[in-house]
Amino acid sequence: MLALLLAALSGVLMALQGTLNTALAKIAGLLEGTLVVHVVGSILALGLILAGLGRGSLGNLPKAPWYTYLGGVLSVGIIYLVAASIAKAGVAPATTAIILGQVFTAALVDHFGWLGLEPLPFTLWKGVGILLMAGGAWLLLSR
Repeated sequence: MLALLLAALSGVLMALQGTLNTALAKIAGLLEGTLVVHVVGSILALGLILAGLGRGSLGNLPKAPWYTYLGGVLSVGIIYLVAASIAKAGVAPATTAIILGQVFTAALVDHFGWLGLEPLPFTLWKGVGILLMAGGAWLLLSR
């Protein structure tokens, strides 16, 4: 249950982050705002590690598979696209589309066990759940 509460909190933070990033992008530009967000986040992460809050070791980085570094590339795309979509569609519609994209992709990752995860088969009930979410999104987004 704690893991789900933490996930819900991350959703709250994502919606706020997208809104803040959009506001910054309106002032500095989309790509420029994306850069600033990553620099500020990197400084914070470094500070937390230097303060002893890290649980791992940067010395282990060479052991990581090359594709695990693509998260940084994806992060630039995510921040850029979220800010762009919120500016055009609004926070709720953009966030709804983001969540649907996440859930659909997560179901594929789970089903096929991509990136070293244990496969969790796609079931009829998962499909029904995704369809219900899509229906709820349509209701939320219809005017």
